[in-house]
Amino acid sequence: MVLFFFMAMLFVLSQRLKISYPILLVIGGLGISLIPGAPVISIDPDIVFLVFLPPLLFEAAWYTNWNNFLKWRRSIFIMGFGLVFFTSLAIAYFSVSIIPGFTLALGFLLGGIISPPDAVAASSVLKASVYPNGVLLSWRGEFG
Repeated sequence: MVLFFFMAMLFVLSQRLKISYPILLVIGGLGISLIPGAPVISIDPDIVFLVFLPPLLFEAAWYTNWNNFLKWRRSIFIMGFGLVFFTSLAIAYFSVSIIPGFTLALGFLLGGIISPPDAVAASSVLKASVYPNGVLLSWRGEFG
C-alpha cells in the first residue's frame, strides 16, 4: 500500500512539473531500490505478460489511425526493425570494447535488452509533445 501511495504521489508530481510520468516513476523506483533493508519484491513474469502488459499496449494502440499507419508503414518498419537492429549491434560492439572479458554474445544480449522501444513510455512522452503529424505517427507506429 505504501508503494501505491508513493506511485500516486510521483504521478501527481510529474503532472505539476510537466515531466512524463514514466520517467519520474523509473527514477522513483531506482530510489526505492537503493533504500537499505527494503524488502525484495518479486513477481512472476507470466503475470506481467498476461495481466498488466496487454491493457497498457491496448491503450497505446487505441489512438492509431490505420490509414496513416499504412501510409507510413515503410518508415515505421525501418525505424522499428532497422533502428533496433543497428542499436543492438552498436551496443554489442561498444560493450565488448569497454568491458574486459565481455563476449560478443553477451554484448548482443545487452544490446537486445537495451534497444527495444517501450510502447507505453513512448506514447506517454509523445502525448505532451508537439510534433509534425508524420513524425508523430511514425513514432507511435514504431513504439506502439
